[in-house]
This record gives sequence, structure tokens and C-alpha cells, in this order.
Amino acid sequence: MGLSTHVLDTMHGCPAAGMEVALYTTEGEDANLVKRFTLNADGRNPDGPLYDNASLRVGTYRLVFDVAGYFKARGVALPEPNFLNRVSLDFGVAHADQHYHVPLLVSPWSYSTYRGS
Repeated sequence: MGLSTHVLDTMHGCPAAGMEVALYTTEGEDANLVKRFTLNADGRNPDGPLYDNASLRVGTYRLVFDVAGYFKARGVALPEPNFLNRVSLDFGVAHADQHYHVPLLVSPWSYSTYRGS
């Protein structure tokens, strides 16, 4: 299955449809944009996996989620500056033949993630 992500809005109890996300490959402090996408109604990339098994490589990656933009678009009154603006998750892929699922559970004030299945 490669690499995938899924975002759940814990404030409203639903997928984070419409959230903007960017995927980067990283090497040290350098980050190279792979793609930008907008989450679909299920809170997932509309094009399916971010990488399939044949394309995923051992290395380090970054997912950047536009949390403040999403909640502002939902009409949530956020303080200035926002507590969370963008959530950036840096993670490593050690076994390119395995599936790496990187979910994000998020509200305007907190988030959590884990390696899913």
C-alpha cells in the first residue's frame, strides 16, 4: 500500500474534508515538495496513496497540514496568533515494502498521530 494519510477533525467529530496538505521528502534540514493536495470528504488524499509500494523509498518525509486554514474555513473563531497554524510531521520509512499510514487527529488546540495500519 505504500504511504497514506487520514485526518480526523476531533472538534467536530468528522473527517477534515477540505484541509490542505503538503508532502515533502527530507534530507537533513532540506525539504523537497513532492505534492500538495486537498483532503476529500473522507479526510484522505483524493488520488489514493501518496506513494504506492513500487514508489515508496527508505528515507525521511514530512507531511504539513494547514490546521488553522481548515478551522477558519469551518467558521471557528481562532485567536491571533493561532495556537496551531500548521502541523508538521517528520517521520522515517525504514521498510519500503511495508505500509506506512500517518493519521492525524486534530482540533484547533491539540493533535496526535501514530503509525497506523
